[in-house]
Amino acid sequence: MAKIILSIDGMTCSACSTGLEKYLNKQKGVINASVNLVLAQALIEYENYLKIEDLENFVREAGFESLGIYNEATEKSEDKGKLFLIIYGVLAVIILYISMSNMIGLPSIPFLNMMDYPLNYAICIFILTIPFLIYGKDIFISGIKNLFHKSPNMDTLVTLGVFASFIFSLFSTIMILIDKNKMIYVESLYFESCAIIIYFIKLGRFIDKKSKEKTKEAIKELVQITPMEAVVKRNKKEMKVTIDEVKKDDILISKPGMKIAVDGVITFGETYLDEAFITGESVPVKKSYNDKVIAGSINLDGYIEYKATRIGKASTISEIVKLVVEATNTKAPIQRIADRVSGYFVPAIIVIAILTFISYLLLGNSLSTSITTFVTVLVVACPCALGLATPLAIVVSEGLCAKNGILVKKSETLENAHKIDTVVFDKTGTLTYGNLKISKIYNYSKYTDNNLIEKVASIESKTTHPISKAFEDYITEHNLKIEPVNNFNNIAGIGLYGSINNKKIYIGNNKLFDKLNIENKYEEQENQLQILGNSIVYVIEDNRVLGLIGVKDIVRDNAKTTVLKLKKLGKNIIMLTGDNDKTANIIANSIGIDTVISNVMPKDKTMVIKKLIEKGNKVMMVGDGINDAPSLATANIGVSVNGATDIAADSSDVILMNDNLEKIVSLIDISKQTIRNIKQNLFWAFFYNVCMIPIAIGLFRSFGIVMNPMIAGFSMTISSLTVVLNALKLKNWKEKK
Repeated sequence: MAKIILSIDGMTCSACSTGLEKYLNKQKGVINASVNLVLAQALIEYENYLKIEDLENFVREAGFESLGIYNEATEKSEDKGKLFLIIYGVLAVIILYISMSNMIGLPSIPFLNMMDYPLNYAICIFILTIPFLIYGKDIFISGIKNLFHKSPNMDTLVTLGVFASFIFSLFSTIMILIDKNKMIYVESLYFESCAIIIYFIKLGRFIDKKSKEKTKEAIKELVQITPMEAVVKRNKKEMKVTIDEVKKDDILISKPGMKIAVDGVITFGETYLDEAFITGESVPVKKSYNDKVIAGSINLDGYIEYKATRIGKASTISEIVKLVVEATNTKAPIQRIADRVSGYFVPAIIVIAILTFISYLLLGNSLSTSITTFVTVLVVACPCALGLATPLAIVVSEGLCAKNGILVKKSETLENAHKIDTVVFDKTGTLTYGNLKISKIYNYSKYTDNNLIEKVASIESKTTHPISKAFEDYITEHNLKIEPVNNFNNIAGIGLYGSINNKKIYIGNNKLFDKLNIENKYEEQENQLQILGNSIVYVIEDNRVLGLIGVKDIVRDNAKTTVLKLKKLGKNIIMLTGDNDKTANIIANSIGIDTVISNVMPKDKTMVIKKLIEKGNKVMMVGDGINDAPSLATANIGVSVNGATDIAADSSDVILMNDNLEKIVSLIDISKQTIRNIKQNLFWAFFYNVCMIPIAIGLFRSFGIVMNPMIAGFSMTISSLTVVLNALKLKNWKEKK
């Protein structure tokens, strides 16, 4: 199975995207296709025996054009068509002046006055309308193709309406030529309606396109975050090269103020990096030897050299962009409903327009009035606003999440995140950092704390026990040294032994006192450390106790505030851990979690999640994305607290690009605002049609409320613009403090 995103040209409304999606899904070898109207893309999963050319042929057969594989780096906003819009705008004003000047009291052009020179008037308006028919040929081609493919869209409505007006007007022009009673027919000319309808549609699409471009700004900013050039060190010389010339394992140089060009690992130097745009974390991060760096990070104050590890499409930024684009191409349940409605909407409007036309004739109205009403109904009933309502909001929100360090893999997640009522946290690596740290040092010796730790770390360096990592980190952070150790020995169940500078040093738990036959005078401090969840490390040199050290997994800085905020939102918080009851409850109490499920093996965590869901809970599981993979997949929404460089291997629905658990609260709030925005959009889209279609049919004619095809074309543009502007309001979202 393969997956591809194709850029599509020619889609103008939800009926277009729905029709193309249906057509693609019917084709042999296509497993699933999802078409995005806003991004003008088709996400297609297909069998390997199909070629890209086959997929592009399917798109062409459906009446649209494939522009090839989507490439975020070359995605551009073009102003092509702006000049034509200006030229045809001038022509439209001329047509309106010629046809309406005498109606609104303006001086008319003498030889084109419709009353005095009907033939001159008819031929002039006819000639001026022809360019508009050429201008709108893409609309007509799309409308006719989709009609033949049994997927009528907005273009089909416009095509039927314009051609009906034009053919009837052409008939009236011929009658002016051959019939003596010319004035009857001159009032049945609707050439100007054809021209103005096409112009308003083109104008609306131009505005639509510009507005849609704004919804894609976050994705574009992600693409542009990486520099176009890099400084590479080759043969001991600095060379400036393009980003495409960088090869894996190249040594690159970054000086203060420069951006990191590719993902890599520092080989020399140290600095502070601003990773805000990738992780959403505003605080600069200190980086030194062997630390990972991410492309797009800004070097604030140091000189570093780093080895390129991930370049091109394998880079973190490329993966983020790919996942964000794929997410915007998936369909949220609420969007599927809107698409389904749009699929029935256009055929229903065609039927309503035909029935209106027949009814007008049967009620004794003139053919001219009947055709005008028929055209007005077709033009005013634009499904654009309905089709844009959901995808516009989703695209804005996906970009918003990405900008805030929240990577959402499916748009469905954005719809459902605010519905979550139960949040389950894994402990180790999620609520805590997952690494043991030295939390407390009781120093009973003449050595400084650092000297004491150096001795312990020197002996611990001989073992792979998890506690040894805590001392290794301390040594690295404080620039301390490891001393030579002789006669190293592991004392099973008790601790370690080694000789440093001819002095015998034991490190381990309180069983050392029995082994060495000495008195333990430090039980009170030991109990205090144990109450706080520490592992105990005694240090004894030549039978003298040098110190007592507490080592424990540290709670994340923002864990407590996150739990508090989630509780305020009414969420039920559960901690799920394999730790014993005592340790688990110490951590839970410190951050305000009331419900603890402990002594749970990794494989059994999934069953806990299943039981919660079976009870009717909407469950979000938050884990570190490694041992918690099955439970993350089982939950309604799985959130992984993970490093940015590990995103490709993660299987959760949401990835937090940094360790800030408060982003979970942000996700829930963005979800809530997104759904509210979509509902507002759908309301305005339906409200527009509910109001305009009856007016177009003429149900309010007795109250003096009428509509003609030109007003219909204008109001159609306004309806789409209303939805676009409302969706763009989401860009103003701010993280709650």
